[in-house]
Amino acid sequence: MSGNSFGNIFKITTFGESHGEAVGVVVDGVTPGVEIDEHYIQAQMDRRKPGQSSVTTPRKEYDIIQILSGVFEGKTTGTPLFIMLHNKDMRPEAYDDIKYAFRPGHADFTYLKKYGIRDHRGSGRASGRETAGRVAAGAVARKLLEHRGVSVVAYTKEIGGIKCDAFIEREIEQNAVRACDPAAARKMIEKIHHLASVGDSCGGIVECRIRGVNPGIGEPAFDKLDAELAKAMLSIGAVKGIEFGAGFSAAEMLGSEHNDQMDSSGFLSNHSGGIIGGISTGNEIIFRVAVKPTSSISLPQKTMNVHGEEQLIVTEGRHDPCICPRIVPVVEAMACLVVEDQYKRQAALIHA
Repeated sequence: MSGNSFGNIFKITTFGESHGEAVGVVVDGVTPGVEIDEHYIQAQMDRRKPGQSSVTTPRKEYDIIQILSGVFEGKTTGTPLFIMLHNKDMRPEAYDDIKYAFRPGHADFTYLKKYGIRDHRGSGRASGRETAGRVAAGAVARKLLEHRGVSVVAYTKEIGGIKCDAFIEREIEQNAVRACDPAAARKMIEKIHHLASVGDSCGGIVECRIRGVNPGIGEPAFDKLDAELAKAMLSIGAVKGIEFGAGFSAAEMLGSEHNDQMDSSGFLSNHSGGIIGGISTGNEIIFRVAVKPTSSISLPQKTMNVHGEEQLIVTEGRHDPCICPRIVPVVEAMACLVVEDQYKRQAALIHA
């Protein structure tokens, strides 16, 4: 299986399955001499871990990390960081009834067609559990970006058609859905509870803002900053779309409306989302991702089994009725990975 690594200079490789012994990540290209400890990384892991509230899966994984290499006396050494998390609350027997059936919306069918074998226990490598390693690596990148004056914040903007009308950043971590509007958050939580009670799920939109990025960061042509961010976001299993700045509404705008005009003070608007020609403008980088409804629902659905026989399937187990709240830290982590990698590529260009 290829495709487990991401990045160019600042590079990560994740490993592990949903119901295997452990998940984790190897991080290469880390700047040496940076102070970092397990508590800093753990704070980000705690935002992603299951069992946080009534709107997330009740699976109890404390996601306690272990740094096994790459740190000495509280500072990074520049050698690969090896971070591991042991899975504790595993119940693979819960998937015995669907061992030979394809769950709609999951990668069961496609994995079997590609590899001729699949791990049916909670989707194996295709599980959202794989993102734990990404968040751990993203925390390392976040620490490096702090020294550059760069900050990354993501939040839920919409769930199940309920949209945030206000942006109050301090409210994001104060509600179970990580919404930027407390009034909308209450409605979102009510909807999620209702859908969970009837065995269904919903999706939403997560928005991300990256601040403090110098102008001139990003590679033109194939490795554009927005292209790399898009790849990072679309590599998250539940993400089905992305837009920057004005996004798809740009299709309805005139050039005179969409162009970010300038005067001596800088850009007069930010319809580009902080990236032009694949390179940062110095403005706030802003993008939104579309998150699909959680595939695991307890309503009966039509499917077939590995023998080609039609059947009805009900997905039992412990699942998030809406994945948006727990995807927020994953979006931030992937954004941090991309921006730190692009900074390192820029440094290599300047010092070439």
